[in-house]
Amino acid sequence: MLMKISLLARAPRRSALALALFSLAALPCVSTFAQSDADAAKASAAAAPASPKPSENPAADTHPLPPLPADAHTQQSITLDGKKLNYTVTVGTLIARDADGKAAGQVVYTAYTVDAPNRPVTFAFNGGPGAASVYLNFGAIGPKHLNAGNEGDSPSDPATLIDNQGTWLDFTDLVFIDPIGTGFSRSLVDADQTRKLFYTTEPDIEYLSRAVYDWLVKNDRLQSRKYLVGESYGGFRGPRITYFLQSQLGVAMNGVVLVSPYLNPTIEQNGDLSPLPWLVTLPSITAANLERKNQLTPEAMKSVIDYTLGDYLLALVHGRDQASTDAMIKKVTDMTGLDPTFVKESGGRLEIGAYLREVHREQGKLGSVYDSNVTMFDPFPYAPEQRANDPLLATLIAPTTTAMVDFVTHTVGWKVDARYNALSYDVAEHWNRDQELRGGSVTQLRQAVAADPKLRVMIVHGWNDLSCPFMGSILTINQMPIMGDPSRVSVNEFPGGHMFYTREGSRVALRKDVMEMFDKH
Repeated sequence: MLMKISLLARAPRRSALALALFSLAALPCVSTFAQSDADAAKASAAAAPASPKPSENPAADTHPLPPLPADAHTQQSITLDGKKLNYTVTVGTLIARDADGKAAGQVVYTAYTVDAPNRPVTFAFNGGPGAASVYLNFGAIGPKHLNAGNEGDSPSDPATLIDNQGTWLDFTDLVFIDPIGTGFSRSLVDADQTRKLFYTTEPDIEYLSRAVYDWLVKNDRLQSRKYLVGESYGGFRGPRITYFLQSQLGVAMNGVVLVSPYLNPTIEQNGDLSPLPWLVTLPSITAANLERKNQLTPEAMKSVIDYTLGDYLLALVHGRDQASTDAMIKKVTDMTGLDPTFVKESGGRLEIGAYLREVHREQGKLGSVYDSNVTMFDPFPYAPEQRANDPLLATLIAPTTTAMVDFVTHTVGWKVDARYNALSYDVAEHWNRDQELRGGSVTQLRQAVAADPKLRVMIVHGWNDLSCPFMGSILTINQMPIMGDPSRVSVNEFPGGHMFYTREGSRVALRKDVMEMFDKH
């Protein structure tokens, strides 16, 4: 989670992802190097303005920020399945360096480790770009859970953390990494260099891959089994980081979990001619209607998918066959529960932004692109287009930020004097939307799976998600060659939306599926 590359909070149509793409000049690569607690404090001091000595990186002097603290640790426990599990929480930093070896940024991570032999380790990335890893941490797989992101939740609700019965901590250590500009991670160079080193596709993959490598070296974990989980744009990062680690840094992942991934952006293009954009969105819109009627089941969704890939596809392809079109429009109206006139005038091709304003219009509400059954009142109901923030984002940022800052500074004791960016609009706004981004990550996914016959990839989605619809992953994986065991790459769906793990049942079911994947190694 969370913010799509084109700021879906402001423009909820997925096709807007194609906007503002720019060419990319040759950029210097950036890397990270592990730092000890003492080194962290020393490196952080380079950013402080009061030092009379030249800093290691003179550009850091333009950022008059207090230094980040040394790594901090605390002991905690959780009762999981009736058993007590003790673990260590560490908040620490890794230094990102430019091509000349100078400190260019500080990557902050939160790690949960259990003192036991032969433990796997899983690295977690959220997306945006501009999202910190707190959403996977407190939402999905960390040992603490924050109830937020569901219909009826309020930004002023208490930010209370509870034990997470869906955590993965009993079968893997967890390392949540915040890219530069998110969480407390920060650049130490000027704005132009920041964009070149951190806000561009390939440099982003390279320094984050190096962060994984450096954490492994720093903590003597190179021999551990290694996994990666990425959500949304983190799902775009996942295959690319996996392949970069595998082919360039000599570190092989045992498994990858892609949560609501932004995997194949070209699938949404040319809706005037191609049926693919409409095939991708209809099942998720139908799933939301089935959920509202308490009829959402795997069996019901199988029928939806079968229709989408059968008669619906044929009706779209035939186009001017009026009898086929009329039958399709009636079927789509029945499936989605939408106003018949709206469906007819849309030609059965349901544009996301229009749907989100239409589906709850009678209640004066908007649906979220991340889960159209999460709503808020539309403050501008008569405007020609949506002017409000996304309903889910509007309720999620405040409790998430409060919970994480309190956890880091009070519970763990990492006393930082800096702003925490759970979701940075600045990062997304300044991101270089280059050709590499448009290419998605399917190429790297295929290459990583082909190179390692033991690598397993699980792609997981919520049925209601319209920002990264599950049908896009099904269509993408259906076109991949079967390289050995066909179950090595799977697509699993759950009730809910982009952050389906906010539903406890879906979160626990995800834990079960992932545990089974780990057991196969």
